[in-house]
Amino acid sequence: MIRADFFANADGALLGFSVLGHSGLAQEGEDILCAAVSSAAYMTANTVLEILHITPISLRAEDGEMLFRVSDTDARTCRSLFEGFKLHLLGLEEQYPENLQVRYAEV
Repeated sequence: MIRADFFANADGALLGFSVLGHSGLAQEGEDILCAAVSSAAYMTANTVLEILHITPISLRAEDGEMLFRVSDTDARTCRSLFEGFKLHLLGLEEQYPENLQVRYAEV
């Protein structure tokens, strides 16, 4: 199962996300859900890094895992991207409830 956690501050502003695991729908390299989640996560992180030129306070990307978090001061600039990514994953969770879980954590 893929677990996606979105980090929010006390005001509810999204600060980033963690994506961990594999969906188990198919073999690695052939799994459409893993590909969809990974692609959207990398697009979100790359846009923050390369287009918005924001340096995250936490960044880790390995096979089956990504952690990306910005500071409270950068949350407003990243809001639309993080909200869009969250909506994308919530839609995928509706389609694949046994393979993807989206959660929220206050930091």
